[in-house]
Amino acid sequence: MSGHEAIDELLAEAGVDGLRLRGALALLSGGRWWTLSDLVRETATSRRTIESLLRALPLEHSGDRVRIPIDQVNRYNVAIDTDISGLGNPVSEMVAAHAETLGRLETLIAEAPRGRHALDHVSATADTVLRRALLLGRRFWLPGARLLCVGDHDLTSLAVRMVHPEVEVAVADIDDRILEYIDAQDLGVRTRWADLRLGLPPSLRGWADLAITDPPYTPEGIGLFAARAAEGLRDRDRGRILVAYGASERTPMLALKVQKALIDLNLLQEAIFPHFNRYHGAEAIGSAADLYVLRPTTKTWPAIASRLDRLATAIYTQGPQSVESAPAAPPDEAAVTAFGPDLLAGDWPRGLLPQVPRTRLATLLAKPYAADPGRVAIAVPAGLEAALPRLLLATRARHVRVLTAGPITDPAALAALLAPVYALTVAPRETGHVLDAVRLARPDGGPDRAIRTIMDNAHGKVANTWRETLTETAGLTKRQARAAVEEAAPWALDATPLELPLHRFAQMAALITATRLPGGGEGG
Repeated sequence: MSGHEAIDELLAEAGVDGLRLRGALALLSGGRWWTLSDLVRETATSRRTIESLLRALPLEHSGDRVRIPIDQVNRYNVAIDTDISGLGNPVSEMVAAHAETLGRLETLIAEAPRGRHALDHVSATADTVLRRALLLGRRFWLPGARLLCVGDHDLTSLAVRMVHPEVEVAVADIDDRILEYIDAQDLGVRTRWADLRLGLPPSLRGWADLAITDPPYTPEGIGLFAARAAEGLRDRDRGRILVAYGASERTPMLALKVQKALIDLNLLQEAIFPHFNRYHGAEAIGSAADLYVLRPTTKTWPAIASRLDRLATAIYTQGPQSVESAPAAPPDEAAVTAFGPDLLAGDWPRGLLPQVPRTRLATLLAKPYAADPGRVAIAVPAGLEAALPRLLLATRARHVRVLTAGPITDPAALAALLAPVYALTVAPRETGHVLDAVRLARPDGGPDRAIRTIMDNAHGKVANTWRETLTETAGLTKRQARAAVEEAAPWALDATPLELPLHRFAQMAALITATRLPGGGEGG
């Protein structure tokens, strides 16, 4: 079969979806050199489909770039608009007026912490996050509005603050590196740590008017992130949720399963902008994703409650918490039995210590345990290690034993972080680690006692505890203490220690010392 016949057959097989291939032919015939990745992203077509096209074409090569030879262009050139996704980009004409912002976003994305494959991180292009911000302004009235970014590896929060500084923006993310990076830009974004499998931060529940998320592309991931986004809305009648989701043109059944997960939440699909989002990577889905605009209905809230009651922790496409991962090995029962716990937190074998009370990890983080157990054993499955410092702060036990299914990434950093509260020892084992945390005596006074009091009161608001320590130990009036905390740490006003990004703890120790000094509050 000749190359031309092979192309004709490919186009015939594609049928009405052949516009993608014809767009790629037009690009390759234009004289410009193209990499495979650029062709995938430009045409929003899966890598496999583009590869099948390239195999059928007579191509000339320049390194990893290709094009149709100039003397054969006329045989393959097609007179069509190569921007086949124009209908999905209603704000594309607005981008040129924000060239400076686009350049700044390109730099921010390039310098951001690298994505983590186990969290399904793939970076959206700067053009994409800018257009997300522009679309929000074109579709919604934003003065006085609040936007919640449910996960924000893409840095959409920064784009929105640049384009719409009148909007309050908050981010809930599992990756402390991303939260620290967003805070470092000093654009007024409120950052909160959250593993959405364990809950939305209390300070963000019922907080937002709009929510946006680019979740793991599994039905489980989409359903969870959309449910948490809905929990973040304060107006159940007029709030909206924007969800990025993409699937290969070869896998319509996968897209149907994801849409069913949204329908199961009784979310109205007001609009779908095809191929609105473009990515550096994700070539299996054409480096592109649609943008859904969803509206909750009166039946959404009971559906969310039902969805979260049967919560699964495996929501990703890869890594230890992928939907296809093997079942985790059971915890080391001997290490738990010898410990003699008064409470078991997490997922433990049913027959283990049946007389000992149990609680879920999400419950431990959500509220203080009613009793006062002296010894608590916590099982942390692989993929939930980021919750470890928060789980240790959430219990008031004198001795905590943690069994992890995976290794603890940086035990020394964890020990330094929790040094005001615990003495830690870590014993590696064949799978995971056994960590023992023994609660230290409270300092007699000074800044050390203040930071310890805040960390001991892990479910209370940081600012409230901070103010109380200032009135008790630094001689400040309630009014002076309130003003000192608001000036020193506005990020602490409505957050609990369990919500704070880890870098805030290091800042807090220095700031507590400063608010106790003459001129920084004491006696003033």
